[in-house]
Amino acid sequence: MSPDVADEVFQYAVLRVVPSLTRGEAMNVGVALHSRRHRFLDVRVAVDRDRLRVLDADLDLDALEAHLEGIRRVAHGDPAAGAVAALDRSDRFGWIAAPSSTIVQPSPVHTGTCGDPVETLDRLFAELVSAA
Repeated sequence: MSPDVADEVFQYAVLRVVPSLTRGEAMNVGVALHSRRHRFLDVRVAVDRDRLRVLDADLDLDALEAHLEGIRRVAHGDPAAGAVAALDRSDRFGWIAAPSSTIVQPSPVHTGTCGDPVETLDRLFAELVSAA
C-alpha cells in the first residue's frame, strides 16, 4: 500500500452457491468488494467443479459459471450486462449483495477499512474462497 493512500471504508459480500435450497448446503465461490471513496467495485470468483459436484452431482456448472460471469460484468459496468450494469457503483453493489433465493446467494454485507481495495479483495478471496 502506498503511504499516501488513506484507509477508507469498504463493504464486501461473499457469493455462495446453494445447489439445493432444501438442503441448505453452500460453498463460497466469490467475493464482491465495494469502496465508494476509492471508486472501486470488483468481484473475484472461482468455481471448484469437483467440490460442487460433491454437493450436487446434477448441478449445471456451465449455467452457474455464466451466472457468475454476469455478476462480474454487472460489477464492471459492462453495458452488455443490462440495465443494472448502468447504475452507479453503489447501486450495482447493492444489487449484487441483495438477499436472493437463487442458486447464487450473497452473505450479509460486512465492512472494514482499507487503503488498497484490490489488495483487500485478493486477501479476502484467498481467505474465504480459495481451497488452497
